[in-house]
Amino acid sequence: MRSGERYAERMSLPAAGWLAVAALAVIAAALSNLGDMRWWRVAASAVVLVAPLVGAWWLGRLPVRVVEEPDGVWLHVDDARLPLSAVASVEVLEPVAYSDALGVAQHPLAFVVQRPWINRGVRIVLDDPEDPTPYWIVSSRRPERLREALAAAVPSER
Repeated sequence: MRSGERYAERMSLPAAGWLAVAALAVIAAALSNLGDMRWWRVAASAVVLVAPLVGAWWLGRLPVRVVEEPDGVWLHVDDARLPLSAVASVEVLEPVAYSDALGVAQHPLAFVVQRPWINRGVRIVLDDPEDPTPYWIVSSRRPERLREALAAAVPSER
């Protein structure tokens, strides 16, 4: 972790996911070429091979961090930032509760960052009268540790 970080995690694809993406990319590239070695078919096959790998990396690059900054402690989820002074409560969502929270009963203004290969997370309820967002739902492989890092920084009078 960097200096000032209380928690850091990346939502990267697990090894089995990388194997599946690589296998599908190789199959798709082979089928797109079908043994024709003209340069444009080989170039197209290279793109078909590389695109899923780049896409999987892009989806897994997303960081979740709790960072102490000069103006307070903040939750960073990719490029979104939440001051922990606006947090009312943090709840760990186990697989069933997490799935339910992502379902049709979800509030339409909720801020959600999830990855399908992570089946747990946290719900962060906000207490900010100027923000219409009622809560954030964030995927996490270690939601208990994320909740602890957030709870340690939330003002105790709440």
